[in-house]
Amino acid sequence: MIPTGKLYLLPVPLGDDADPKEVLPITIERSIEFIDHYIVENEKTARRFIKAILPTKKQPDLKLFVLNKHTEPKEHYDFIKPCLEGKNVGLMSEAGCPGVADPGAAIVKIAHEKGIQVVPLVGPSSILLAIMASGMNGQSFAFNGYLPIEKTDKKTALKNFEKLSQDKKQSQLFIETPFRNNKLLEDILSALQPTTHLCIACDITLATEYIKTKTVAQWKSEKIDLHNRPCIFIVHKF
Repeated sequence: MIPTGKLYLLPVPLGDDADPKEVLPITIERSIEFIDHYIVENEKTARRFIKAILPTKKQPDLKLFVLNKHTEPKEHYDFIKPCLEGKNVGLMSEAGCPGVADPGAAIVKIAHEKGIQVVPLVGPSSILLAIMASGMNGQSFAFNGYLPIEKTDKKTALKNFEKLSQDKKQSQLFIETPFRNNKLLEDILSALQPTTHLCIACDITLATEYIKTKTVAQWKSEKIDLHNRPCIFIVHKF
């Protein structure tokens, strides 16, 4: 009987400007040395990352499966087949940790169903780094993903998060598509109470990193351009 391979969860930097050698541990390089099968969101950026981490890795030997919003669920099982054939497979996100706010979670679920060992490796998570640097409640927080696009629904969601943070003493995290960040900030400042705290954690681990926590009232006098910059927003009403 062929021993089952393992599914390695390989974190990547949070932006193109980050030096992989500075933000990732040596275990990532060591894992890439013996993994030839990968599940990735974008083949081009994945190959570039692998080359940056391990220039000696032979690119023609790599077998990459693309997992994104266009991938059919039935294909997920094909991606994990190499593990059942005794081969190790690496799962990568486009930024940060796979499986967290990332389509890779579906692959990890199947791995558990099939009895495949899942090996999470250490790397940068914008969610954890943001809450660490926010001064908010690291004991109780919730990541809520994207807010509704429609303005009325978005305003309702923001007010609900504000109330939830106060009632449960729980910090509320969310994100937006980067080109909509400035509009989201306007909506936040319009919807929330002046004394509510807001942390904006932007370009984490990059040279342009910007992390500040202020009240809504204070943010109204602050000029900041968040356009096309990856951001985590955290709300807490103390």
